[in-house]
Amino acid sequence: MVLNYIWIAFFVIGFVVALLQLIIAGNTQIFNDIVNSVFANARTGFEISLGLTGALTLWMGLLKIGEKGGVVNILGKLVAPFFQKLFPELPKGHQAYGSMILNISANMLGLDNAATPMGLKAMKEMQDINTDKETATNAQIMFLVLNTSGLTIIPISIIVYRAQFGAANPADIFLPILISTFVASLVGMISVSIIQKINLFDKVILAYMGGFSAIIGGLIYYFSSLPKEEIANISTFAANFILISIITLFIVLAAVKRVNVYDAFIDGAKEGFGVAIKIIPFLVAMLVAIGVFRASGAMDFLISGIAKFFSLLGIDTEFTEALPVALMRPLSGSGARGLMVDAMAVNGADSFIGRLACTMQGATDTTFYIAAVYFGSVGIKNTRHMIGCSLLADLAGIITAIVIAYLFFN
Repeated sequence: MVLNYIWIAFFVIGFVVALLQLIIAGNTQIFNDIVNSVFANARTGFEISLGLTGALTLWMGLLKIGEKGGVVNILGKLVAPFFQKLFPELPKGHQAYGSMILNISANMLGLDNAATPMGLKAMKEMQDINTDKETATNAQIMFLVLNTSGLTIIPISIIVYRAQFGAANPADIFLPILISTFVASLVGMISVSIIQKINLFDKVILAYMGGFSAIIGGLIYYFSSLPKEEIANISTFAANFILISIITLFIVLAAVKRVNVYDAFIDGAKEGFGVAIKIIPFLVAMLVAIGVFRASGAMDFLISGIAKFFSLLGIDTEFTEALPVALMRPLSGSGARGLMVDAMAVNGADSFIGRLACTMQGATDTTFYIAAVYFGSVGIKNTRHMIGCSLLADLAGIITAIVIAYLFFN
């Protein structure tokens, strides 16, 4: 239901803004731009889905091996006490626990392509016990809000982009992103817990969150003590080593249990291919609406209005030049990535705007994209409070990113 209203709003606002430009400035080209954007974004949505096909096929196959080898169950048991408090609707020992922790772990390592198949599998496993197949359950909402808040320990892709643009220290955004995403995740979890009446002062939740906060604090301390030029090398090695170790562990444990590893991979890969095809219409629909909103100039009007507002308050408005990344990020990952790259190209990778744009890119995740893909994969139409809580987490992440960027870079 929420996605329906948002989808309509993008089209209506885009059309109204374009019509005003036609009436006031006689800009007839604007409607050509919008139409071109519609077809271009439809093609982009299809191409993204095709690109996901390979990743989904690969990781669904590997997940099937892990499932039959017992790795998913092991991971599920490790976090079961914590997840049973955050996801009280899920039965004890439910198979979705393992898939969720794999998804969240992959997101922490900045492995977007690896995270998506695991998340889609978790959604399917939760959907199996959903009594209202078109309405999101509390468990699905909590999972997706944690997913969209995007806690990231190692932002590999952003570090790579910064290196390509000649940043003196491509990994200098590591700590700002880590802090920003941690705040976003906390706000997201707290907002959902309040609505779903989950007791966050439960001793189990406090123990897990305290331990996790200590780990994050330790990582921040460790990386802040390293020479800046070593951060990128160590973080990239750690992410790749952990990833290949997980894959190897899946295969070895399955072989020990005398599982036919090849057949298990093929069975899972077939599921991945089917999921990739299923999400095409949902993804195309969302990207087309976003394209209309962007091509109409509505995004530009929004940014200029925000800049004037902060200027009237006497607040420095330099950060507003990076706001297109923050506003686009919940709508489109590729769109925000393009705006981040543009900010570095225009202002320089080591400029305040370039660094802030990169921090904003890593501070949150693509809320509407994730909602469209994940809910679309299981046929859910009523997302309930998922969008609102996710956007609140996004806002917390963006505000933190701005404050941290001023502290670190300005």
